Amino acid sequence: MILAQAFLHLELPHISSLKGRRQVLSSLKERLRKLNLSVIDLSGEYVREADLAIAWLAHDPRQSAQVRQSIEGILQRHFPELEYDLEWEEI
Repeated sequence: MILAQAFLHLELPHISSLKGRRQVLSSLKERLRKLNLSVIDLSGEYVREADLAIAWLAHDPRQSAQVRQSIEGILQRHFPELEYDLEWEEI
C-alpha cells in the first residue's frame, strides 16, 4: 500500500470575495471526494489564493499515478480558469 499526499495551491484571480472562494473550493472538494480522497482546506485570509491538502491510499505506484492524473483532469475540465500548482509525494 502506498500513502500519497498532495498540496494544491490555487490562484483565483477572478474571485473578489470570501464567499466566491468558498463556492469554488466547495465545488472542487466535492468532486475530489467523489474519487474517495481526503481533502482539507488550508487557505489563509487572502481571497485570491487557496491551498488544499489531499491524501489517498493506493495499492501500487501505477494506481497512485492514476489518481494524480484524475485530480489534474478535474482541474483542467471543470476549473480551466484557475491557475494551480500541484505537488505530491508518496510514502
